[in-house]
Amino acid sequence: MGFFISISFLTGCESPSSTGTFLAGQTMGTTYHITLAESVTRQIETSLKQEIDARLLEVNDSFSTYINSSEVSQFNNYKGTDWQEKSDEFMTVLAAAQNISAMSDGAYDITVGPLVNLWGFGPGFKKDNVPDDQMVKEALSKVGYKKLMFNPDNNEIKKLQKDLYVDFSSIAKGFGVDAIAELLMAKGYKHYMVEIGGEMRVSGLNPQKVKWRIAVEKPDTETRSIHRVINVSDVAIATSGDYRNYFEQDGVRFSHTINPKTGYPVQQELASVTVLAKNCMTADAWATAFMVLGYKKGYDLAIANNLAVLFLLKEGEEFKEISTPNFKKLTKEHAS
Repeated sequence: MGFFISISFLTGCESPSSTGTFLAGQTMGTTYHITLAESVTRQIETSLKQEIDARLLEVNDSFSTYINSSEVSQFNNYKGTDWQEKSDEFMTVLAAAQNISAMSDGAYDITVGPLVNLWGFGPGFKKDNVPDDQMVKEALSKVGYKKLMFNPDNNEIKKLQKDLYVDFSSIAKGFGVDAIAELLMAKGYKHYMVEIGGEMRVSGLNPQKVKWRIAVEKPDTETRSIHRVINVSDVAIATSGDYRNYFEQDGVRFSHTINPKTGYPVQQELASVTVLAKNCMTADAWATAFMVLGYKKGYDLAIANNLAVLFLLKEGEEFKEISTPNFKKLTKEHAS
């Protein structure tokens, strides 16, 4: 999917047991893991995995910039400015993205692709040197969520600038998680965990019949370790950070998180952000928005919108944890 966001990995802490069903596979350039709290027959398990894989292929066919025939690739490759008709789910994700762009005053922007590619974090654009100011200025002129118009009544979308490039990678994994969660619910499963590339949604209880224990990774570039564990149910979880996908030049770190307004990677004390929300699509996009905004602006925005957010700030070799009241409330109320 577009440029791959290196996020703080979250995973269920539970060890596999004979009482549950565990499915795994690959999608969107990463892996997925699904846990059902109940055991099912091998036949049902095989059939369910086939349905999950097929549904994820449908999501990719809408949102993957690696697939030339996908809906988003067709839109990006078309250099006109007239209306184009898109699918219902394409419009659903687009509307959610544009709404969060407006709420974050452009900190979140699905048109940031030209800048991401310029800095070497897009598909096929790997490099490790800083572009000059003129190159940044040129790429920045192609960015702006307000240059993208959509008509939800007719499922239509259009560019106000011919070379506008849309990239859903900061929200599509979250939508994929939601799509599989909805598939499971439609089949009557009430207790499950769905995880794609670190983005997650849990429902009900785990195979041990307690709340799901979720590990939030310590945002350390050198090692993978747990910062803290939260006990939750009926919630989606997404994390974004700057500590996995970056390059260094002259002692300065340049992360994949690009500010759509300045054209440059963010430089700040914020190491990672974890967001809890009703659906993973929303949590996914907000996590990116808060990494761009930084702690101070991000915290104020989270408070104003009653969002559940955990900020991890760098303090020397350690990390300072600051969470919103709603994050504390959700993790406290859901504790087992």
